[in-house]
Amino acid sequence: MNKLVESAAAAVSVIGEGSSIAVGGFGLAGVPSVLLRALLAGGVGGLHVVSNNCGTDGRGLGELLAAGQIARVTGSYVGENKEFARQYLAGEVEVELIPQGTLAERLRAGGSGIPAFYTPAGVGTLVESGGIPWRYHPDGTVAVASPPREVRVFDGVPYLLERSIVTDFALVRALKGDIYGNLVFSKAARNFNPLAAMAGRVTIAEVEELCELDPAEVHLPGIFVRHVVALTPEQAADKPIEKKVVRS
Repeated sequence: MNKLVESAAAAVSVIGEGSSIAVGGFGLAGVPSVLLRALLAGGVGGLHVVSNNCGTDGRGLGELLAAGQIARVTGSYVGENKEFARQYLAGEVEVELIPQGTLAERLRAGGSGIPAFYTPAGVGTLVESGGIPWRYHPDGTVAVASPPREVRVFDGVPYLLERSIVTDFALVRALKGDIYGNLVFSKAARNFNPLAAMAGRVTIAEVEELCELDPAEVHLPGIFVRHVVALTPEQAADKPIEKKVVRS
């Protein structure tokens, strides 16, 4: 089945108001920036985003955040995004911060058909007891807080029950891909892109190089991908980094 779509705009046109979206990327590495800009141009709002972080100011998910299109973020890191921090503290966006490994496993579990799992991460903290602010009132008081987790003891060790994550859509970026949706990721871009792709009911992948793949090199099989968008050379070369370090 040929899954190639003619443009990013056509690919994201199926995403509606209030949709939940898993977005790949680690920092700015492997962020599906072309698909995100198409979503920005479409103006769809009320989005519930699941991603390791919410981009930076003016890049990646940070662009949608600044435009007011994101209502809720599930992630593990605020990072270098000052606007994200401002909106969170002002009560303009709801934020569920969870341990990074737990986020990764919740996405993987969702894509694997596992509804929940137990983990030791967060035992003895507010992750267990609840009370982490998810949304603030404009006056700084807590409007919505995290609920307590169910605890179960295995072999004398306490574990927390975590629900898996399944989203309406997923947006990812791959180094290489074929028309059937098989994908190969580059270095740090592999950290969250495969997991995000697995968690989405409808996954859209932007691909830097469209080509035939050796089955032995495939990182994510095409069964998880619904649509493929081939990038232009200029789009493929657009790979910003969060901070430039220059040695004198």
